[in-house]
Amino acid sequence: MAKLSITALTTKHLSIPSCFKTHSLYPSIKRRRNIHITSPIITMSFNTHPSIHVSGGGLESFIPAFTTLDRPYDSYPMVCSNTHVETIFAYFFRSTPDIRFKRECLRTKDNGTVALDWVSGDDRNLSPDSPTLILLPGLTGGSGDSYIRHMLQRARNKGWRVVVFNSRGCGHGPVTTPQFYSASFLGDINEVVAHVSSRYPNANLYAAGWSLGANILVRYLAQEAGNCPLSGAVSLCNPFNLVVADEDFHKGFNVVYNKALSSSLRRIFKKHALLFEEMSDDYNIPAAANCKSIREFDDGLTRVSFGFKSVDDYYSKSGSADSIPRVRKPLLCIQAANDPIAPARGIPREAIDENSNCMLIVTPEGGHLGWIAGDEAPFGAPWTDPVVMDFLEHLEITKSSVSKLEENANTLHATVK
Repeated sequence: MAKLSITALTTKHLSIPSCFKTHSLYPSIKRRRNIHITSPIITMSFNTHPSIHVSGGGLESFIPAFTTLDRPYDSYPMVCSNTHVETIFAYFFRSTPDIRFKRECLRTKDNGTVALDWVSGDDRNLSPDSPTLILLPGLTGGSGDSYIRHMLQRARNKGWRVVVFNSRGCGHGPVTTPQFYSASFLGDINEVVAHVSSRYPNANLYAAGWSLGANILVRYLAQEAGNCPLSGAVSLCNPFNLVVADEDFHKGFNVVYNKALSSSLRRIFKKHALLFEEMSDDYNIPAAANCKSIREFDDGLTRVSFGFKSVDDYYSKSGSADSIPRVRKPLLCIQAANDPIAPARGIPREAIDENSNCMLIVTPEGGHLGWIAGDEAPFGAPWTDPVVMDFLEHLEITKSSVSKLEENANTLHATVK
């Protein structure tokens, strides 16, 4: 696939036909779509395969980044014939790269603790200005999860510094106060980003989040808007609308995921139950400790901890769909049309189309945290990993080039004076 020059990327005259900014999810045409980008210097054509939905206000800026979107999304035979088979297969059978971590426990302002897992030896082997990537796992997830380790390994092989942000109690991390984390709470990510940024002040900082981690990340981008320290971010299998996600959690086979995740929440809670012994009557600690669904846990504990009147109030105010219009840093959203946990109907397509900082990719299949397709299927890295890396490297190259131009301009200005 052709690459666009830095000169063309920085021009203000790039244009793209509006008809390419929103493609139907299942195009009837069988040929590849040609996205044409023109500038006073060059005209380039970029192919995107009709099996992949590509849209967003930032399409013009970001489409040159990708090297694999011209290929069909080919789900692995049999495994991807059913969204639940794919989701479960990825969880149980995807390989888990062997990575040695060095853990840092970060004490937060409210005396809580989050566990940051850095790759052992990177503090010596990488330069202080190496691009740095923060990974945010999904609900109850951590640095031991296969999808996290595959992404970490890919970025690390490209020379990036990577750190996994394990939320309170996750990844075998400690819980030091009677409060966990939630879709609404941004205090911990604020402190983690600030800490990592201060530790490597000369490095460009990025983040990628999955599922609940993606929801938190997008809300954080919106909260910080133009002041966000991140140079870019990626959101994967984001539930976006928690009311919709909760509705689907109680339907059909999704009940199995609900029970599995609530079981993980119970295990984390019971390890730290003594911290919650003297909580007020507003809490329903027995309901949280014995929850049979995520909703029961959130109703008994989460919504009270974070000041919501009811669990429905918590869900309606904690999704990240409404955050998209306020995002001011480059954001790539990747979703699967058949995701059983992050329903496609919850994707804020219109808001993404109207925000010049955002781009959306929707694959026809993928399940939840699955994406068993591509060169490494069925046991290797998800289909999304090279796509994510293309985007991040594009941002890093572009930002570094712009910084160099600004540095040269400042030097020239100082010389002239």
